[in-house]
Amino acid sequence: MPNDRVLLRAGFLLVLIAMAGGLAIQSFPNPQMGVAAHVTGLLDGLLLVAVGLAWPALRFSAGRGKLVRGLFLYAAYAAWGGAVLGAVWGTSRLTPIGGAGFHASPAKELLVQVILVSQAAAHIVGLVFVVLALFRRADASAG
Repeated sequence: MPNDRVLLRAGFLLVLIAMAGGLAIQSFPNPQMGVAAHVTGLLDGLLLVAVGLAWPALRFSAGRGKLVRGLFLYAAYAAWGGAVLGAVWGTSRLTPIGGAGFHASPAKELLVQVILVSQAAAHIVGLVFVVLALFRRADASAG
């Protein structure tokens, strides 16, 4: 099974988007959260690239592979997007350090909270699947 080109493309695209966003950090109402969005995009983009390169070693079934790919794609872009929204809207409920001194409407806070919590869950579940796949015996069937 070759490298996962979907994850590789998405990863490098996210790195590029995060780099471009880094040029606009001072334009965000909350520049500290702008830095967080920049770093989050870079790290999650590199995580997508790493998983894409490791894909042949994971040997997922077709269904599990789609699930894991979807989890990582959602998690990476949602983490970056949630941080960007936090920087633009000045949310602080889930980012009390990065959002210190900023307050957004309850609806904006809730939206960012849902995005950040759901991406964290997707990251964890995706990583559990990857770790389990890497520790699976070589002769075990993909599942």
